[in-house]
Formats: sequence, structure tokens, C-alpha cells
Amino acid sequence: MRRREFFRVLGASGAAALAASCNRINWVVGTSSSPADLVRFPEKAEMIFLTDRPPQLETPIHYFRQDLTPNEAFFVRWHLEGIPTSVDLRTFRLNVSGHVRQPLQLSVDDLRSQFEPISIIAVNQCSGNSRSFFEPRVPGGQWKDGAVGNAKWTGVSVKSILDRAQVKSGAMDVSFNGLDAPPLASVADFVKALSIDHARDGEVMIAYAMNDQALPMVNGFPLRLVVPGWYGTYWVKALSDITVLPQAFSNFWTDKAYRIPKGPNGTESPKDLAKETVPINRFNVRSIFVRPDPDETLHPGMPTEMEGIAFDSGHGIRRVEVSTDAGATWADARLDTELGKYSWRRWRASWTPKQRGEYRLMARATNSVGETQSKAQWNRSGFMWNVIQQVDVTVK
Repeated sequence: MRRREFFRVLGASGAAALAASCNRINWVVGTSSSPADLVRFPEKAEMIFLTDRPPQLETPIHYFRQDLTPNEAFFVRWHLEGIPTSVDLRTFRLNVSGHVRQPLQLSVDDLRSQFEPISIIAVNQCSGNSRSFFEPRVPGGQWKDGAVGNAKWTGVSVKSILDRAQVKSGAMDVSFNGLDAPPLASVADFVKALSIDHARDGEVMIAYAMNDQALPMVNGFPLRLVVPGWYGTYWVKALSDITVLPQAFSNFWTDKAYRIPKGPNGTESPKDLAKETVPINRFNVRSIFVRPDPDETLHPGMPTEMEGIAFDSGHGIRRVEVSTDAGATWADARLDTELGKYSWRRWRASWTPKQRGEYRLMARATNSVGETQSKAQWNRSGFMWNVIQQVDVTVK
């Protein structure tokens, strides 16, 4: 898609004229009329609309009934308005520099042909996924449960890149920058960093394929950093620069933004904010209902299949329990085969409601080291939501 066409579609979804723009989006991309909160961006299916500049698009829950989230339905979260809308692979290079003996400039073809490919199935989740459920409410994108996805990522390990660049002794951090650009000089460029040991653990990778296809432009084409088990803020899109540093990395996105209270589960009180914070890092444990739908009508005596997903930072999901009586009693759900320690794990449970009425269904996941979901949670940034999942249904 040409740059002009891409911006025409982005402009069509402008929040300033949302009601009128939805019709224009449908006309531009050739879809039928849609609910006002659904839009279709280039290379994307209809998705839940949060903002257009920068794009924030949420995945409808029904896509989570699949093991892998389709590329066209994978959630989108950018921080800066100046996102890339085209990349010429003939001239694009991944630059590796800083505290190294051998700086590198690598094309995508170089990555494919000169390095051992690796693949991993891993969940990517926005730090603010489910932020809209925090009470009292907090500012930021009001995601429901759809700022998450599970995909097969293929590329090369960052370790192999750094080994070729010959990291000098004394290296502390490795920073990662993408092609997105701040709209003003006063806005901090979006750059993230990992410790040198983390970057070289053999699992952190540079992906050039997503579910065995090229990444969609709005999901980070042509290269994306993959940090398994860590929140999506570290998964830098349109990756263009890797810099090895002999000192600790510091910028707005580390020192001010994406910080959580230092303590269990990133929790604090609205009346007593934590005095000490740390950068957000690993996933906590959580589960998400994908069936039944909240607006689905059930009937007495008819079997119903409850279904969902559960994941953590890589320890692995050991158990998912479900309740059909608002938490009064619990029973174990069935777990599907594990696709990998960083993948989500699907769970299922059968339920036959006996009588009419309103029911609150609940699900809680526990991982292999005993970590489980919380009963209550709050922090000022709306990060790391992992309260026991619930959905209200009607039986009639």
C-alpha cells in the first residue's frame, strides 16, 4: 500500500469526526457498514477502535477461540504519531552500534540467510490491557481484554546478533529503537532497553515473520523485537537500531513512563500511592473468558461449553478453576496441550444450568510456581490487570 493510501485510511478513522468517518473507512476499504466502534485499517480485519494517531486497535474476543491470533486481527499499539507507512527493503538496514568492536548494518535478507532461524510461540500483551476495569478509573487507553495476542514468531536471536558485533567488556544495557518518530522535538523518542544478560539469553529475538507471514505494517514490519514473557512495551516495532551501552539506559519511557509500584502484583492504594516504583517487566498470571459471550442467552438443561485462555510469564499454567456461582464453589477446567511455555493455554469446562436466572461465571488461573490471580487490584497507571476473570450471563 502506498503512503498516500495508507494515510487516507488513517485519516478516515479520525476521532474528530468519528460518526462520519466510519462510513468513509468502509467506503475506502470496501467493507459493509459496521458498528461505530469497529474500523478496518490496511492489512487488518475489523477491530475495536481506540485511537487513530497513533493507532490503537483492540482484538475482538472471538478471535481468542483460536490457538494463534491471526495477523489481521492482532492488536495494535503505537506511542508516537509518526509511524512508518512504507519500508523499502532494498535500502532498509538494522544498525547495531555502541559498545561493540564490530558495528553492523544488516538487511532483512542478511538476517534470513546469515543467521540460524528460531521460532517461538509467545503471548504479546499491552501493559494496559483491561485498564477499563480498574476502579477508580485511571487515564490512558481504555482497553477491555483484547490488547493481547498469541503468535508464532520467527527470526534470529539477539544473542547471535550481539555475538557477531563482538560486545566489549563492561556492557550493561542494550537499547532498541524503531522507525516511528516523535511529532515534536519536545516529545521523547520511543526507545526501550534490556540488560545485557537479558538481551543475550537466547530467547529475546528479532522477528521477521509472524505466523509464518511477513509482519503487518502496523504490527512492526519489517522487524520486531520479541521479549517472551514481558509486557509489550518492550516489543519495539519497526526495529531499526540496536545500541550496546556501557552504562544504564535512561529516558522518559523508562524513568517516568511504564513504571509500577514495587511490591506484589504492582498494587497500590488510591489513597496511599507507592513511594517506590520500578519499570514494568514480566507478566503476572491471568485468564480470559472467550465463551460464552456476555450477551449470549443460555437455556436450562442445555449443556454449555465454557472456554478461555490463560497465560503467565513463562513458568507455565498448571491449573484453571471455574465457578458458576460467583465464586462460592470451584471446579477444575480441562487444559489443552501446552504449545510452549510462553504461549497461552486454552481451557474448557462443561456446564449445564439447571434453572433460569442470572449467573456470574468466574475463572482463575494458577501457574507452576503457585502464583494465581488476585481478588482486587489497583495502580495509578492501570497496568498488569489480573483480577479473577468473570462474565455475567442470563439463563432463560
